[in-house]
Amino acid sequence: MLGSVNLKGLSMLKQQLDRVLKTTMDRRLMLHERGIDTLEDLLFYFPWRYSDESEFTRVIDLVDNEMQTVKGVVSSLFARKTQAGKLMLRCFVEDETGALEVLWFNQAYLQKLLHNGMDVIITGKPKLGRSQITMMSPKYEIPKGDELVHTGRMVPVYHSVGKITPKWFRDKIFPLLYLVDQVKDFLPTNFKEGEELMDLNKAIKEIHFPQDDQLLEKAKRRLAFDELFLLQLGAMQRKWYWQQQASRNPKKLVVENEVVNKMLSELPFILTGAQTAVLNDVLIDLERPYPMSRLVEGDVGSGKTVVAAAALLATITSGFQGLLMAPTEILAKQHYQSLFSYLQKYGLNIIFLAGSSTGKEKERVYEQLRQGTADLVIGTHALLQDKVEFKNLGLAIIDEQHRFGVKQREILKTFGAPHLLSLTATPIPRTLALTIYGDQDISIIDELPPGRQEIITRVVPEKKRVDAYRWIESQVQKGRQVFIVCPLIDDSDEVQAKAVKAEYERLQADVFPTLKLGLLHGRMRQKDKDAVMEAFSANEINVLVSTTVIEVGIDVPNATIMLVEGADHFGLAQLHQLRGRVGRGEHQSYCFLFPDSNSDESKKRMKAMVEFSDGFKLAEIDLQMRGPGEVYGVRQSGVPDLKMASITDKSMVAKARRVAEQILEADPELVNYPLVRERLGSLDREFGIDY
Repeated sequence: MLGSVNLKGLSMLKQQLDRVLKTTMDRRLMLHERGIDTLEDLLFYFPWRYSDESEFTRVIDLVDNEMQTVKGVVSSLFARKTQAGKLMLRCFVEDETGALEVLWFNQAYLQKLLHNGMDVIITGKPKLGRSQITMMSPKYEIPKGDELVHTGRMVPVYHSVGKITPKWFRDKIFPLLYLVDQVKDFLPTNFKEGEELMDLNKAIKEIHFPQDDQLLEKAKRRLAFDELFLLQLGAMQRKWYWQQQASRNPKKLVVENEVVNKMLSELPFILTGAQTAVLNDVLIDLERPYPMSRLVEGDVGSGKTVVAAAALLATITSGFQGLLMAPTEILAKQHYQSLFSYLQKYGLNIIFLAGSSTGKEKERVYEQLRQGTADLVIGTHALLQDKVEFKNLGLAIIDEQHRFGVKQREILKTFGAPHLLSLTATPIPRTLALTIYGDQDISIIDELPPGRQEIITRVVPEKKRVDAYRWIESQVQKGRQVFIVCPLIDDSDEVQAKAVKAEYERLQADVFPTLKLGLLHGRMRQKDKDAVMEAFSANEINVLVSTTVIEVGIDVPNATIMLVEGADHFGLAQLHQLRGRVGRGEHQSYCFLFPDSNSDESKKRMKAMVEFSDGFKLAEIDLQMRGPGEVYGVRQSGVPDLKMASITDKSMVAKARRVAEQILEADPELVNYPLVRERLGSLDREFGIDY
């Protein structure tokens, strides 16, 4: 919903929708599943495309087998049973140039609707015979004045919902459009005029039953603007509220630059310019009188962890505690090892907490965090338990933040309003990041450390599979290791793709009988996962057959080959993440893609993987081809499915953001914009976002 309807004398309760629409319980359930529970919901259920039937064709000008619309008069109407027992209704539709034969089958109700001499409009594909033009089962409409709904205009086509057809939606929505005049337009007039935006009630009318192409485009533009404006305004206002509340009792950090510089000078490498710039952003934020809320994006291998380590050291030496949370235990343990190696020399108490920790271990961690004897805790979702309390948490870091929902991120803010730093190796185009994560400042590490080899990527046809296996075997004999990734854990009747369990057994028995293979997937017990990864890291396993559980954070420098089965089942961003599991050592690395589909889209996406090694470029391509919902799972981030807007429309994103910034700068609590505040509140309630 994008507006609020004030209906005097007509309740918006569900039973009123039943009464107005005279619909069945089954149909109501179907509508409910699509989010249509009120008349307002129905008005904001927009068409997904349009069929231009506005031009009438004379009978004499009809073209064979092309969709056309004819306006004429019914004549010679009669019904009879065919030899097959079907009811056939036959008539002629005549205009000033000729007569068109029309046939309908098994539609007895038409006998009561149609009669000789009445005007009718029909749309269908005619068949031109030697002496007769015939149209089979066309759409029809009996015109009532100048108001045409199903034919003779730009006809809206709605997504079907179960057995509910586009025609049903047209029948129900058209007579309800008078209610649109009571929609309260929340956007202030000066901003509408400044951006040349159509009034909201007119936009809703035109989006359903457009008068022409030009007005339709203006309606789309207004509704798209609203979506992007509200998303960004809501995110920015949440950030403002949080910082205002937290600034009443600020975490006043004093960064000891000498300590941070000493740590950096003792590293076996020099930070890239991009790392240095991002670290400076973070250190400046830590000294502000309100909490940081920053997202750091960096491609695989760009060096986000060392930036996190320096930020944590600065926090802890200022007298505060630090936290780092990762989405999987494997990744959390790897972070623990990395941060321990960076920070252990400073005498810090670094502890670990995960779901697999024993009861005694958990109690010990809880006590140390509560008493303040623990400087840094690293773990998984287990850190969000009610028993977790901090004496003085100064910085919370979330790795791969898009894997956590909005509510989980909000929980961290309740730990005394710490500075919040989010990391992601998933490349997110800036326009999308600004829209989805508008409550955070954004820094990008867009430079890889020197010496990183480019990974050679190839799409392998099925006929070359055996050759690929033999080459992989030769590489293993030289000491290298291999990842083989499958889309599924078990075989599925719904998805035709390789399952990891069956593929592991096949590869061990028939393909690599002399090699040591390991199996890894998400349903295994944590201790079994750890054992497999430790064995692979120690080169006791030659080939690790896995699901995407290895997508993030697995660092085995000796692994040089990534083979992805069913590569077309993955997004480009995910394939890029998988590819980033190799190429982390001194040896040349390779990524082999085995797609299941040979479709044009699959070919385009596989070609992009071969041509581009830049994760942000791949993310842009993926976003354009599949949309943000498929690429990033935006719903879990608190972002609704966009009905009209495209996040790839950089110009529209920028315009909507500019207006949102102007309004918030002048009136952050929207006191003078009550309709905007009301609409924003309903959007937040819809998606479970609390201030």
